[in-house]
Amino acid sequence: MQSLDQIKTRLETACPGARLEWVENGAPSAQHSLRVDREHLRAAARFLRDDPVLRLDYCSNVTGVDWPDRAVKAKVRRTVDGVEKEVEESRLEPGYLEVVYHLYSMAAKHGPVILRVRTPNRSEDVSVPSLTPVWRGCELQEREILDLYGVVFEGHPDPRRLLMWEGFLDHPMRKDYVEPDDYEYEPTPHDRVAERAEAHRRSATPAGGEGQGTGGASC
Repeated sequence: MQSLDQIKTRLETACPGARLEWVENGAPSAQHSLRVDREHLRAAARFLRDDPVLRLDYCSNVTGVDWPDRAVKAKVRRTVDGVEKEVEESRLEPGYLEVVYHLYSMAAKHGPVILRVRTPNRSEDVSVPSLTPVWRGCELQEREILDLYGVVFEGHPDPRRLLMWEGFLDHPMRKDYVEPDDYEYEPTPHDRVAERAEAHRRSATPAGGEGQGTGGASC
């Protein structure tokens, strides 16, 4: 199989204007990846699938990643008391959501090639093109990512929630997700879940009365 550098060069030729970024993996596996801008994601995917040399006809895994806002420090030049100095300042780097695709070729027996795409932020603009029209195996996995991370896949043929019910608020795999303490949906709470459910039941009970509780607070 061609190296990731060679694939990047060929993608830049096949998809004029695409913004491709090499993402290094420092783990022992050294599975480096390519990040592509979302405007060219589907064109890049089709090239990787249809190219007669690469023939990446199988997407084995699709996963989501949540990158919250973070404070970073940088050294800048500032004038302090009439003297220009180098000072360290903190700034907020906006977070984003990311989708990662692992691609293989069943025909040519090689892979993986890892493709990444990110959203501009993790609040208002959280959509990326669906790659289900390119690799059908993405269908359920993209629905999982919609459910757990909140990424909206434009052009998905069946964009329903998969793991949580319609009306469930928030996305449980987000790093700032706050789990509920009532667990009304848990039919057999146990261990920490039971403790939190019982604490919620007690707090919801009116003073001097038994109250209704939450239902499902006991095993």
